[in-house]
Amino acid sequence: MLIAVPKEIKNHEYRVGLTPSSVRELCAHGHKVLVETNAGAGIGCEDSDYQVAGAEIVATAQEIFSRGEMIVKVKEPQAVEYEQLSEDQLLFTYLHLAPDPGQTEGLVKSGATCIAYETITDAYGGLPLLAPMSEVAGRMSIQVGASALEKAHGGRGMLLGGVPGVLPAKVVVIGGGVVGTNAARMAMGLGADVTVLDRSLKRLAYLDDMYGPRLKTQYATVDATEELVFDADLVIGAVLVPGAAAPKLIKRDQLSSMKKGSVIVDVAIDQGGCFETSKATTHADPTYIIDDVVHYCVANMPGAVARTSTFALNNATLPFALALANKGWKKACADDPHLLAGLNVQGGQVTYKAVADALGYNYVDPKGLL
Repeated sequence: MLIAVPKEIKNHEYRVGLTPSSVRELCAHGHKVLVETNAGAGIGCEDSDYQVAGAEIVATAQEIFSRGEMIVKVKEPQAVEYEQLSEDQLLFTYLHLAPDPGQTEGLVKSGATCIAYETITDAYGGLPLLAPMSEVAGRMSIQVGASALEKAHGGRGMLLGGVPGVLPAKVVVIGGGVVGTNAARMAMGLGADVTVLDRSLKRLAYLDDMYGPRLKTQYATVDATEELVFDADLVIGAVLVPGAAAPKLIKRDQLSSMKKGSVIVDVAIDQGGCFETSKATTHADPTYIIDDVVHYCVANMPGAVARTSTFALNNATLPFALALANKGWKKACADDPHLLAGLNVQGGQVTYKAVADALGYNYVDPKGLL
């Protein structure tokens, strides 16, 4: 198969779909890889590194999209990219379609086969291709939240861990999954007063076993969420419904009840965000303020630590990329129901129910396409 890797063009997105090591692995299985020039510069990998691994370097994105049979990316295709896709191509990347009607319409019109990293499953009910970036985003959320709490950035002027004689900041993490666990771990490491909210008693018990009295846990009722959020200095939105739009947990009219200068970091923004006032921002302009509450809603947070993120992501994506290249998408999906769960759009049809329901498309069962 001819696999093509474009340079990412989203604002301050420095990650790349394949590392040189992944390219070498694909070439060792008899495939050919095209890489757009400077695609790996953001992670410290030069064109020569890819050439040594066996890739052909091409000058333009247009050549990538015109020649490639499988396009491997990181972020969802921008309009100029999905307009170049055709029905005989396979797109393998993060998509996050439920809150993005424009992209969904573009992919449907293209006729391409589109497999989303974020909805591929595993035997344990997890999301193995989302987990590495969730780990990164969860840990980053505390870094950026601590910075946003500084007075110069609009925050309350608090040090997350406090100092002797001064109480630490109160951090509330909504959601105890991969993002929430990593956020809580980082916040505790900095000495903050941390509480995790979740609706899974099993998950809360796990967190209690892991961290003991250092971490507070609370079952996520409406009352409990309000009480904790209104008293928090930093709130991390870490709620995920796989493939679907995130639920809005804090409404616009509730925002004024939060502390002035408190900070919201909405890690769920890729799926539309879990606060009603959330809107996607960029690394170039990451925050805005509503009712004296600082909002950090960057939609590609792991892009800021591109090298760590790319290598972590490739560890998870490479086995699936190899299966798709070795077998073709139909055989690969027929052999692996977890990979089939990643099929979101195929031949002008929406094949992921949560996306179809969110955007008003007819749902087509992907099993019928095999």
